[in-house]
Amino acid sequence: VIEILADTPIGDVVKILSESNILSAPVVDPDCRNTADWRKRYLGIVDYSAIIVWVLHNAEIAAVALSATSAAAAGVGTGAAGALGALSIGASGPVAVAGLTAAAVTAAVAGGVAADKGIGRNAPTAADNLGEDFYKVILREEPFKSTTAKSILKSYRWAPFIPVGPDSSMLSVMLLLSKYRLRNVPVIESGNPSIRNYITQSAVVQGLQRCKGRDWFDLISSRPISDLGLPYMSPDQVVSVEENELILEAFEKMKERQIGGLPVTEGASPGRRILGNISMRDMRFLLLKPHLFNNLRKLTVKEFMAAIDGPAGRTPITCVPDSTLGAAIDTLASKGIHRIYVTAGEQRELIGVITLRDVIACFVNEPPNFFDDYFGFSAQEIL
Repeated sequence: VIEILADTPIGDVVKILSESNILSAPVVDPDCRNTADWRKRYLGIVDYSAIIVWVLHNAEIAAVALSATSAAAAGVGTGAAGALGALSIGASGPVAVAGLTAAAVTAAVAGGVAADKGIGRNAPTAADNLGEDFYKVILREEPFKSTTAKSILKSYRWAPFIPVGPDSSMLSVMLLLSKYRLRNVPVIESGNPSIRNYITQSAVVQGLQRCKGRDWFDLISSRPISDLGLPYMSPDQVVSVEENELILEAFEKMKERQIGGLPVTEGASPGRRILGNISMRDMRFLLLKPHLFNNLRKLTVKEFMAAIDGPAGRTPITCVPDSTLGAAIDTLASKGIHRIYVTAGEQRELIGVITLRDVIACFVNEPPNFFDDYFGFSAQEIL
């Protein structure tokens, strides 16, 4: 497990993630790196998505801070340098910051894109080819230069850091990943405060898929999802985005609701028809394709989807209320996706969504005082 010290500059964080072909890493308190207590050793996890969100939020600050001269020195094109100069005398808007930001963030996601597509071994090459401008900016200019992993972690820490031990029950893991909404669970051995590995939602669902033939699994997985109360929300509770909405609004919805993806729909609820879907990971395409980023404030969801998926778009993965839970598990595990949309009728009316977390929740119930016994008096505070 690759670890990053909390005082590591964000430029070095990006390099570590890219060169190690990983999307995230635990952050260690440098003052407590030798402690035997994991609670003091680890501050949380930093990942590419947090870095990307931070860069987007600070793009205008960075643009104002950089003069036309320093922008040119950092490798930003003449047009962008001119835009920065215009910004310094009162101009504003996306055109003024697009040139800098497109150059500054490209390498931040280059390694992440390679790893996400299963070709992580090419991540360092991708970063080297695309990332020279980004590294120059974050190493030499503010606010990038003085920003550390701890700063990013503090701003975008969406979940608590709760590990389990190798001898912990899978009930503990599955409850943490479902009821308590953790994205992954670190594994730490007793007497050794360093993380040994991670257990993710995807790994658990893939493990469930391999339990076919066992009575307890078949008893549950053979039932229609509607009999199990899925989807958990009503149709009007499903957060969606329409084609003509701005892509920035879509990503903002995801950030505010702390969800990883949205269905793209047309029509009003009830009766919304699903056309496609976008995820938080798609944000990287805004940063890797300068022509998209240059039109960021005007770019619609439809235009964005056509640019990254082609005119035919991305076919959403769906099921119907009569589908079995086992079929949903097979789809999630085999396609490596995080959610399935539930539709009804010939018009594919959107009535709900089933996530990895929902599937895991079908197999577990929390016994009384379970985590009070596991974590002690601090259980409620931690969870």
